Parts: sequence; C-alpha cells; structure tokens
Amino acid sequence: MSNIESVKGHLIVSCQALPDEPLHSSFIMGRMARAAKWGGAKGIRANTVEDINEIQKEVDLPVIGIIKRVYGDCPVFITPTMKEIDELIEGAHPEIVALDATCRVRPDGRTLDELYADIRAKYPEQKLMADCSTLEECLHAAQLGFDFVGTTLVGYTEESKGDKVETNDFELMRKYLEQSNVPMIAEGNIDTPEKARRVLELGCFSVVVGSIITRPQLITKRFVDCIEG
Repeated sequence: MSNIESVKGHLIVSCQALPDEPLHSSFIMGRMARAAKWGGAKGIRANTVEDINEIQKEVDLPVIGIIKRVYGDCPVFITPTMKEIDELIEGAHPEIVALDATCRVRPDGRTLDELYADIRAKYPEQKLMADCSTLEECLHAAQLGFDFVGTTLVGYTEESKGDKVETNDFELMRKYLEQSNVPMIAEGNIDTPEKARRVLELGCFSVVVGSIITRPQLITKRFVDCIEG
C-alpha cells in the first residue's frame, strides 16, 4: 500500500464516471488516474472495486475508495452499508475507505454509529474517511474515531441545503479545524486552483478535486453556459 502521508498538503483527484456518463469504464478511469499522476496528483478517489483495481494497476498512489449504490429512495448512497465496506476492503484494499457520515438513517435502518462500530470490530486497521455535510456531522465523526473527516456532502443533504463549502472563506472548515485535531480532507465544489490552494492554507490535510478535472461533459457545459448566457 502507498503511504497516506504522501498526500498531505497535496491534491487528490477524484476519478469517477457513473454508468450513465460518457466515460464510464474501468479502463478509462485507470488512464484518467495515470493522467492525474502525470499532472502531479498525489492520490486518487475512486468508485467501485473494478475501477479501483484498474487504477491500482496504473498508478502507485494512495486511493480513497467508495462504492456508490442506491437502495430505493434512501438518500444515503456513498458506501452505505457493511456490504459495500466488505466489498471494498476484501476486493480492492484501498488505503482509505470513505462513507456517508451524515446523520441520516442508512438503507438497512442502521445509524452511522452502529456501522462504524461494526467496521472497527471487523477491520480495526482500516483507515476511514467520513463524508459529511455539516459542521456538527464533522465533529461527531471525529469524536467517533474516523481517521479523516471530509466536506464531501456540504450542500447535498436536507440538513445542508443551500450551503456552499466556500461561504465566508470556508467558514465550516475553519471552525472545524479550530475544534478538532482529526485531519480534514477538503472536498465538494473545490472547482478552482485558488480554492484548492486556500483550503490547504487554512490547514486541511489534503484536497479532493473531481468534476472540474475528470468530467469533460460538465467542464464543457460551464463554457457553453457562459458563452450562450
């Protein structure tokens, strides 16, 4: 496994494409990861065992692994149950496993606290990242014992609806870093180099950037929207 400390102060690139997206392919995600490494990225965030395995063939960078899986109308879909945890750890062995760490009930009816306890009991050495949407969730995840806390879901939950991670010079991150020593990984709408640099200046452990680098259909749309007004 790659050294997680190597991503400290550096960029992690999220290489993901869902089944309904043009670049959906483990082969393509592997090449995307290679391109990210050539550009200077020090880590990769990836979805599915298949994509992670392909990425690990292409680059020797630490991987944050997730499985996005929808269960009916349940809003929790980032590594939502122990089933996905088992698949990731046993099938891909990513350096870090990330999961939804919001206050929402999971598709199997369990709480975050219950799932966290099960993971630690079965995989005590696995590094875990909490994908959160509010300051309170970030602090709760840190208290539970997560190795890393992320801002991945800010603005994407009912509890954080309308929130933007960059509001008031990344106030959520600054408040969290004042109250906790558990490393924070900045993620979610970090869509300019200036934002990425700023969150690292504030003290975040690392920064994840995704769509603005690896989803060409969304990058194209930004240009088209600006041109056509």
